[in-house]
Amino acid sequence: MPDSSTYPLSEFYFRAKLSLPRIEIIPGDAVPEPFRKLLVHQKDMTPTLEEFHKSRIHLEILSSDPRGGYYFREVVLRLDHDEAPVEFGANKIHLGAFPEEAQELILLEQVPLGRILKDCAVRHQTVAKHFLRVEPDEFMARALELEQAIPLYGRKAVISDLQGRPLSEIVEILPPVRAA
Repeated sequence: MPDSSTYPLSEFYFRAKLSLPRIEIIPGDAVPEPFRKLLVHQKDMTPTLEEFHKSRIHLEILSSDPRGGYYFREVVLRLDHDEAPVEFGANKIHLGAFPEEAQELILLEQVPLGRILKDCAVRHQTVAKHFLRVEPDEFMARALELEQAIPLYGRKAVISDLQGRPLSEIVEILPPVRAA
């Protein structure tokens, strides 16, 4: 059974018959800067990353799987201006909980969920459930274009509507921050 602190990432690894990399749950105050600023909050990651990197972001889909009213996708978020990876993510989206326009944008697989939520005026709340220290495996290192395996930081978050019904469960892992 997948571990809830790493789900849906654990689901993708299970389905790919891969062992999950070593992931440790850590308190928010143990996340080092600048990752603490980027992860330890109750906001959406897309606008947070776009503001930090001063660039819009788009998706690279690594895998996707529509299943039973849900839409699972494993992605890399990339900066528009230079294609640099800024997040590795695994997302379980409750597709039917979104308005039709948002569902169509999600299935187009081009725009990050955070921008869809904003552009489609989907009222929601984001709650960071766990903060993670990750020892990336070869798959994750390749996706994030890492030259060496160094500890990464991330979070498990749940995005819900204002009545608390889940819209999305996501694990978000950040690569090292590049020098400007």
